[in-house]
Amino acid sequence: MKMARLPVVILGHRIEVYNSALVRGEIRHAVFDFDGTLSLIRAGWQEVMLAQCIAELERTNSGESHAALHHLCLEFITRLTGKQTIYQMFQLAAEVDKRGGTPQPALEYKRQYLQLLHRRIGHRLDALRQGRDPACRYRVRGSLQLLEGLKRRGIVCYLASGTDHELVIDEARLLGLSGYFTGGIFGARDDYRSFSKKILIDRLLADHRLQGSQLAVFGDGYVEIENGKQAGGLAIGAATLENGEDGWDNWKKARLLEVGADLLTPDWGEAELLLTYLFAEEG
Repeated sequence: MKMARLPVVILGHRIEVYNSALVRGEIRHAVFDFDGTLSLIRAGWQEVMLAQCIAELERTNSGESHAALHHLCLEFITRLTGKQTIYQMFQLAAEVDKRGGTPQPALEYKRQYLQLLHRRIGHRLDALRQGRDPACRYRVRGSLQLLEGLKRRGIVCYLASGTDHELVIDEARLLGLSGYFTGGIFGARDDYRSFSKKILIDRLLADHRLQGSQLAVFGDGYVEIENGKQAGGLAIGAATLENGEDGWDNWKKARLLEVGADLLTPDWGEAELLLTYLFAEEG
């Protein structure tokens, strides 16, 4: 059995540091994931996609149980979380083909998914646009304080999401977060090869001649934390509960540790303490 990693430092109530060699005080640029990291607008998206994928595979009449298909679909959905949605749809098409079915194009699966998701979250977007709900209801706790703290320290922030570009721009605006991302807001495009979080990170390193410790990556997903670590950056994981409740998502926590997160927190409720630590300002 693989031994669980234990934090080397615990800050405040729930900030856990796992890298004793973390280089602090050098951050100049920061890349953020969006859904689950800053935004709760799309909470429940995984259940929507899971139901869609299971239903599509059941149509192949492969003889597999609902439980087996549930396990299969959950595995590839979670493994690809953080990448553009189209990659999960490519995998769905491949699984249909393996079972002798005739898959629809991945873009069509994605279109269907977005329609199903809108039925789940459309009322939230309407409530935000019409002012019935405050933006803070759909922000991960402490998000504004974290971004404000980075802004005060002169850090250039970038938003990078696997959600479609136009939708990320709209939702960041509705949450009052757009103005913090002076480096730009980036999301998925139909030409899926033209953007990824890795492409953005690699470009930042090259364009700004950054050392790894000058880049911080904040996210709740496997992909951005892995990309950040591969680039030598500081990987700060948020094991958030996307229903907005207080506490750790232990499944996320385990996945983020698997890919080497340097530091974990369940949300940004202790943002100023976190930033004080990352910028080596204590004492």
